[in-house]
Amino acid sequence: MATLTISTEDEKRVKALGFLSNKGTDNFSARIITVNGKITSSQNKCISEAAEIFGSGIVTFTTRLTVEVQGIPYNKIDDFRAYLSKEGLITGGTGAKVRPIVSCKGTTCQYGLIDTFGLSEEIHERFFKGYSNVKLPHKFKIAVGGCPNNCVKPELNDLGIIGQRIPNFNADECKGCKKCSVEAACPVNASKVIDGILKIDKDKCNNCGRCIGKCHFKAIEDGITGYKIYVGGRWGKRISHGIALNKIFLDKKEAIDVIEKTILLYKDQGKAGERLAETIQRLGFLDIQNQLLSNDLLDRKDKILALSSL
Repeated sequence: MATLTISTEDEKRVKALGFLSNKGTDNFSARIITVNGKITSSQNKCISEAAEIFGSGIVTFTTRLTVEVQGIPYNKIDDFRAYLSKEGLITGGTGAKVRPIVSCKGTTCQYGLIDTFGLSEEIHERFFKGYSNVKLPHKFKIAVGGCPNNCVKPELNDLGIIGQRIPNFNADECKGCKKCSVEAACPVNASKVIDGILKIDKDKCNNCGRCIGKCHFKAIEDGITGYKIYVGGRWGKRISHGIALNKIFLDKKEAIDVIEKTILLYKDQGKAGERLAETIQRLGFLDIQNQLLSNDLLDRKDKILALSSL
């Protein structure tokens, strides 16, 4: 077996830059940030070239939509990073802080209700980059899903956003058809004609928007775009399902502000080594929700961010 020559201190230093040790070797895998899982063809070419020049030629993809190049020697790390920078690419995505944002396809998908690429880029700039120097109790993962199909599993992230389309039902236009096209289009059986009028069960409806435009008599022609937010999800050895805040946010800025409030709350009230799910269990969801729906955390933002590292 080869003798390892990289010190623990150097290994820790480059891990903070996004370089993870290849077990049993002096080589590393570079974690390249894609912002939201989307890269240009020129960036893709740059990564492939860098893998050939500095690494093993192998490129892998992580579950968090980052790209990893394997087999990079320790003494080639700086050259590798400089080569990537030609196409605006950076490495990173480790540590007790906001992690790279995960996004689904959004409006390029037939079911997409919101521009997830655009929203996740805003979140990336404001929190992955803007909060890059903010140490948190543990990792903090964010996922943005375009509809209730939950392809990127927002409910299993510390914070997850799911696009919503709340149907506008005009009862005056409803004819109470025996074979209701809206009822037939509803994938969760939330819509049903009862006593000659369409009823939408709000407890069942997940605001997927599939019913919009399906009524031949124009009873549901449009809907309101919104954002459903889950907090406290976690995947791994101990799974926790996120809990939805009891409000659908109709304003994108307000939804993004809730992300910031959640990060601030976690920084302020989380314990070292504790995931957000555990913070919520300890403090109670109702207390957490009340804080996230008020502006106190934003009012104390500067004071919270000035707190010493955990």
